[in-house]
Amino acid sequence: MDGGDDAELVARCLRGDVEAFEPLVARYQRVLFGVALRFIGDREDARDATQNAFVKAYEKLCTYDPSHRFFSWIYRIVVNESLNLRQRRPAHQRLDEGLASSESPYAEAEAHETAERVQAGLLQLSPGHREVVVLRHFAELSYSDISDALGLPEKTVKSRLYTARQRLGQILLTEDGIR
Repeated sequence: MDGGDDAELVARCLRGDVEAFEPLVARYQRVLFGVALRFIGDREDARDATQNAFVKAYEKLCTYDPSHRFFSWIYRIVVNESLNLRQRRPAHQRLDEGLASSESPYAEAEAHETAERVQAGLLQLSPGHREVVVLRHFAELSYSDISDALGLPEKTVKSRLYTARQRLGQILLTEDGIR
């Protein structure tokens, strides 16, 4: 069940219908988790950041402005939660959750290594550059949606994404010892 548009669901929550928040969680949980994961680099911490963002969003629903997209509003909350959580927690090794696969062990190891290198590269980007890469390539948002989410002109989004891709490429090439 779709549940209605975001502003309508928020209005229902504000009138006391606590169940109206569930469709919002269902609609955005996956993409916000992906954003948090790319900002933090750890699945458990990303789950915590996403859950904390939804709790904060629910508690602060009265501050949501329905003239703006709900996704843009909650996106800012999850980014802030992710950055705060990352600063508070020490870096640690993660266990690979996808140990079983139908791919060959070599292909799986290579894919895992590539994903780890990209994640490490993303974490070296500035938050502004990281967020445009994450929203475009991992959350698969359009330039227009990224523009709305970040409150930036679309041209700025494209320019920032270009710069971020160049920087990420330099980081990955340097790690390979090519440069």
